[in-house]
Amino acid sequence: MYQPPHFREDRLDVQHALIRAHPFGALVTLGSDGLAANHMPFVVDAETGPIGTLRCHVAKANGVWRDLDGSREALVIFQGVDSYITPSWYPTKAETGKAVPTWNYAIVHVHGRPRAMDDRAWLLRHLEALTAQSEAHREEPWHVSDAPADFLDGMLKGIVGIEMEIGRIEGKWKNSQNRSAADRESVARGLIEQGDERSLAMAELVRP
Repeated sequence: MYQPPHFREDRLDVQHALIRAHPFGALVTLGSDGLAANHMPFVVDAETGPIGTLRCHVAKANGVWRDLDGSREALVIFQGVDSYITPSWYPTKAETGKAVPTWNYAIVHVHGRPRAMDDRAWLLRHLEALTAQSEAHREEPWHVSDAPADFLDGMLKGIVGIEMEIGRIEGKWKNSQNRSAADRESVARGLIEQGDERSLAMAELVRP
């Protein structure tokens, strides 16, 4: 990933936080049929491995897991908040006219060597962790144990887990850091005026 120094985000806790806030990632692999991209929710375990471990699962009918034996490197992409930025928000545009549109975003790339996990106990622990992560905001969260045991056994037989210890992780927060403080403040105000959830979230990142 192209990484200008002013956009680089190397703090591991910030990178992990983006993954937790936006867990639906894209797993990009190179297998026997060439490049493949599969999209699924992940759980990041900060306590396993030097810089963490990712876990997810796929349907057993999805052949991607057959190429995952821990020997080939893969990439997982997590996309955080993003927003179009109009040059009309820059005070410098009125002064010089030298401004163009851009796109702000926060993104994390995770590299590692994933391996398939076709083990019932592993899968059950993973589903419990994924469900707890996804249901945490609900007043009455659903639990895996709420499903009938025989039904759950049937579902477990239809999936395969994927575990990837993080070998390398990159964060890029392109949030107008290359603009002046006045431009950044004006961009934040413009985003706030738009009022939608994505714009408000980006405004928090942009404001100096």
